[in-house]
Amino acid sequence: MRDDERAPTIEWRTVVEADFPLLSDWLARPHVHRYWHHDFTPEGVARDFGPGTRGEEAGEDLLVFVDGQPTALVQRSRIADYAEDFEEFTEIVEVPPGAVTIDYLIADLSRTGQGLGSAIIRAVVADTWSSYPDCPAIIVGVVAGNVASWRALEKAGFRRVGEGDMEPDNPIDAPLHVISRIDRPESGPSQRQ
Repeated sequence: MRDDERAPTIEWRTVVEADFPLLSDWLARPHVHRYWHHDFTPEGVARDFGPGTRGEEAGEDLLVFVDGQPTALVQRSRIADYAEDFEEFTEIVEVPPGAVTIDYLIADLSRTGQGLGSAIIRAVVADTWSSYPDCPAIIVGVVAGNVASWRALEKAGFRRVGEGDMEPDNPIDAPLHVISRIDRPESGPSQRQ
């Protein structure tokens, strides 16, 4: 990093209903919609994100701010809380009890390809170890064709642990997914081996 560069300030909060128009805009953007193939109408966003805002979902929808500006969305959940996801992951890799998964997007195309995704992932990973104290690992499946996404995971410290077929978000994608994992860091010499 050059002297005139500084690491961005990355913060987040839970998505609230007032964020739905912003999410609708983001999900409609071509570079986002390509891999987050969601209904971006107001009704679709309310249907997909409303349960999370009301505490009816096990997972979290996090609105990420970079230097104070809304920039990204991260979804975080325990894999076992979603039976279909759990089944798909366990057909390819071992999923330890308490394992978490994340999904993410950067809203502004001009902010992609600059390491921001990896920075956000690193921040969310660090928070996950404290927010989910029994989480032994974070495991993420990314459609194989989304090279930028699985490379961002690698740059954030994840390692590839498998490849296999999972239901793609966008039906134009082949089912092949890259599965990446990062394990909770050891807390020190007193931790059992």
